[in-house]
Order: sequence, then structure tokens, then C-alpha cells
Amino acid sequence: MSSDTSSWALHVPKSERKRYERAPRPERERIVAALDELARDPRVATNVEPLTEERAAFRKRVGDWRIFFDLHDNVRLIEIVAIKRRTSTTYRKH
Repeated sequence: MSSDTSSWALHVPKSERKRYERAPRPERERIVAALDELARDPRVATNVEPLTEERAAFRKRVGDWRIFFDLHDNVRLIEIVAIKRRTSTTYRKH
């Protein structure tokens, strides 16, 4: 990820990393680029929307994929909650 000193730390759980690493190469590359964009500044990244009544506070759209994440401003940390392919059940509560 980005090494800029003004960037945010990015925590991607191993389970979520495995999920997107199984995606076809072009999709995987887009997801990695989106994670890099988030790490630079999640507040100005494209296709980011705040969520209500969801497990995560924000969602970033990357083609057919969604990156769900929380921000911890005090330590400049982006905590990835889930990386999922968009389906009819993506936003269903579990």
C-alpha cells in the first residue's frame, strides 16, 4: 500500500484478503488500487458512501465489488470489515 507519511494505515483481515485474492486478475488489481486510494485519504476517495444500520460505517464501490470499512480518525486507521462481490444479499443483515 501507499508509503506517503500523510496516508492512513490499512487493516485488511486475512479472511478478506483471501476473498479478493481469489478474484480474477483484473478485478483483483482494481480492488488493490481501490485500497491504495482509500489509504491515501478515505474522505476524498471516489465512490465512498456512508452507511446507516450496517455493520460498517462506509462502503466503497469497485465495479461489482464492495469494500465495507470503518474509520478510526484518532489513529488514522482504516479497518476493512468486508470485501464482497455485489449480489442480491450483499446488504442483507446477518
